Amino acid sequence: MNQPAAKIELWHCADTRSFRVLWVLEELRLPYQLHLLPFPPRARMPEYLEINPLGTIPSMRDGDTFMTESAGIVQYLATRHAPNELVVGVEDRAYGSWLNWLHFGEATLTFPQTLIMRYRKLEPGRAEQVADDYARWFMSRLRQVDRTLQATPWLCAGRFTAADISVGYALLLADFLELSSRFPQAVAEYWLRLQARPAFQAAKGAQKGSLAAELASLQHA
Repeated sequence: MNQPAAKIELWHCADTRSFRVLWVLEELRLPYQLHLLPFPPRARMPEYLEINPLGTIPSMRDGDTFMTESAGIVQYLATRHAPNELVVGVEDRAYGSWLNWLHFGEATLTFPQTLIMRYRKLEPGRAEQVADDYARWFMSRLRQVDRTLQATPWLCAGRFTAADISVGYALLLADFLELSSRFPQAVAEYWLRLQARPAFQAAKGAQKGSLAAELASLQHA
């Protein structure tokens, strides 16, 4: 769902943290305009700093609202467009669990992965031991996810919510970092369920379609 005249604008690099936001937009079927950037944009597209001086991804604009934190944007979109299946209401007993998992995906799981990414993918050979150490750290933090998924197919409220998108992105990044073969069985099965969701597949297709269009425009420039 990529409509150039849409209200919501998302600045995105393929399969980075901003994928959480793209996935939510597809789950909620919201119209959006996708700006696909080369990674890292602060180095490869310096004009992006005029949009976001930090040079980080994602950036999202919704009218007068501008946000750069992926988990915060997920919460913003899900609650602003409630009611929907991604939200757990404050009156629900699972509300605290929902908030915890929503931010666990970024603050607890994704942080060590960024260091693995840097030293294994972007700067290989500089600190392989650091990458190995943080890989073990990530897997140890994944135990909490595994323990929950051994009792239920989704993280909270007995159904798919935005919390699954937040944690699901961390699993996508783990797959890219070649850690998915080490997933416990319950986590591996959960990862398959997430990938099977139509909105996940639509988000993947949206970023591929934008990349193809960008490359075509460059060829004809």
